[in-house]
Amino acid sequence: MNVHWQDLDRVASLSGLYTHAALRRKISGQQLPDTGLRAWLTVDNQRLAAYRHVCGFGESGLLPPTYPHVMAFALQMQLLTRHDFPFPLLGLVHLSNSIRVLRPLGGLSRVHARVHVDNLQPHEKGATFDLITRIDDSLGPLWEETSVMLCRGVKLDGSPAAELQAGTAPMLEQARWYAGNDCGRQYAKVSGDYNPIHLSAATAKLFGFPTAIAHGMWSNARSLAALREQLPAANFDVRAQFRKPVRLPSELVLWASTGGSSGQFELKGKGDLQHMEGHWSPIE
Repeated sequence: MNVHWQDLDRVASLSGLYTHAALRRKISGQQLPDTGLRAWLTVDNQRLAAYRHVCGFGESGLLPPTYPHVMAFALQMQLLTRHDFPFPLLGLVHLSNSIRVLRPLGGLSRVHARVHVDNLQPHEKGATFDLITRIDDSLGPLWEETSVMLCRGVKLDGSPAAELQAGTAPMLEQARWYAGNDCGRQYAKVSGDYNPIHLSAATAKLFGFPTAIAHGMWSNARSLAALREQLPAANFDVRAQFRKPVRLPSELVLWASTGGSSGQFELKGKGDLQHMEGHWSPIE
């Protein structure tokens, strides 16, 4: 896709963006816009410290590999609530996340972010698209992310692509933790992601969930925080597939292969229920 970039002097407030999202509940088309948004973003050290605490990252001179996602979240929201985006934001399902850390995320105060959508594909439950975010600093490309999102109810021609199954490696328990009823609200405060399905049982039931569920990006960040001694500082790709939602409250267990330049991990719950699986590897 040839992206037509729109440069923003500032990103819209999240409260206004959520108002737009709440007022729009219908699918308006089947074609993704070719407009992308670009803006300069500043690292908020207070917000970063709170994020480290909620997600389990220790103090470090490097940003957590998942933190640029939080920095660019409002820019993503602004793109997905534009009049030319055809799908309602509330109700989208985050199926997978891929992050590429191209260089060490240190010494940063201001970065340039750009977001766009691409790759609309049929899915057995609707249609998927890629939400693509890239972060640059003064030296050039620094960090990239692709989130695959599902919109239910969209009917496209063609057959869904088969999911590639990765081989499994022997894994050992790495960590376990308890995700309480307030897990979603805590993560919302540090990320800005106030999707109602994560906040309480009452608001989650409005969207068909019996209880609140944990944010997928919290599960991803909490897992990568536990694996931080095994992950390189840069030049790696980490991918996560979100399987069954984490219903709150839940006890979670992280399994992973032993250290190395490549590895695999799984996040499981009660009864060996698989919530997330993923792997990391060097960028070639």
